[in-house]
Amino acid sequence: MKYIEIIANAKSANTVSAIADKAKVQDFRLGVVGEDGMQQMWLLLSDEKLQAVLDSLQNILKAEPTARVVVLAVEMSLPQPEEKKRQQEDGATAAREALYEGVEKGVRLDINFMILVVLAALVASVGLMKNNVAVVIGAMVIAPLLAPNLALSLGSAIGDLSLIRKSIQTLGSGILLSIAVSAGLGLFWPADMNSHELISRTNVGLDSAVLALASGAAAALSLTTGLSSVLVGVMVAVALLPPAVAMGLMLGSGHMTLAAGAGLLLLVNVVSVNLASKIVFDIKGIRPRTYAEKGKARHAQMVYILGWLVSLGVLFLLIYIRR
Repeated sequence: MKYIEIIANAKSANTVSAIADKAKVQDFRLGVVGEDGMQQMWLLLSDEKLQAVLDSLQNILKAEPTARVVVLAVEMSLPQPEEKKRQQEDGATAAREALYEGVEKGVRLDINFMILVVLAALVASVGLMKNNVAVVIGAMVIAPLLAPNLALSLGSAIGDLSLIRKSIQTLGSGILLSIAVSAGLGLFWPADMNSHELISRTNVGLDSAVLALASGAAAALSLTTGLSSVLVGVMVAVALLPPAVAMGLMLGSGHMTLAAGAGLLLLVNVVSVNLASKIVFDIKGIRPRTYAEKGKARHAQMVYILGWLVSLGVLFLLIYIRR
């Protein structure tokens, strides 16, 4: 359930009232008109109606630059809704604007992101070389790789080229930095490069793609339905961080064939994670707001999915050739 507060010109009250009636919101209230002609309005509605109401309110925001819309989460409401209604709300897809807010901060290529990637790569490198699964899992908890992956898929779903560009830059920088850090360790830190955990990240097969597809789907579901982002973040890191670190370690220690295997696994995982998350966003109905934007996004989505499918097919062919 959500509580929406609208601050707009009093002349818009009838428009907001019509939006509330059409959506059949649970409650609609009007505040006192201020000296500046602005008026507060309040809507109480269920989660599944939020996106439609926000899309309708966008027209008011366009006409009134000073208007504001604030969405607040309702932790509890009495009397409580019926069980069937509660189940509908629990399964409701988050609003497009909320999804954007959830991933936009995670694609900022700043010093905090870089430090987390470096720390994760260091911890993962030690864990792989020491054959310590617990340490590797700890590195995956640190790695901030979930948001850039989701932002890339979400950006294509809503047709936001700026978000796509920033997510590619952040994700690419994170992967390259983890490879560089681990390559430095492989070059200057003599260690056993035959541990099971390390060697397993240089082998790639269809099971690797299945894991990455599941990770990508779970990541998208995490964002749209509120599953535990921590656990899903670990799943995505499983697909991306260990093979990137393994590739760096092998490059640094001069094992080029094994490095190529880890690099191939990394590419398969990147493609699979983003393909699966994009499909889930489409299934959940994440779309741009206006008709014109929907038309542009639909074309971009077809190119996006087709590109990932072709890329995955090429990678599968390389896997077959290697075997």
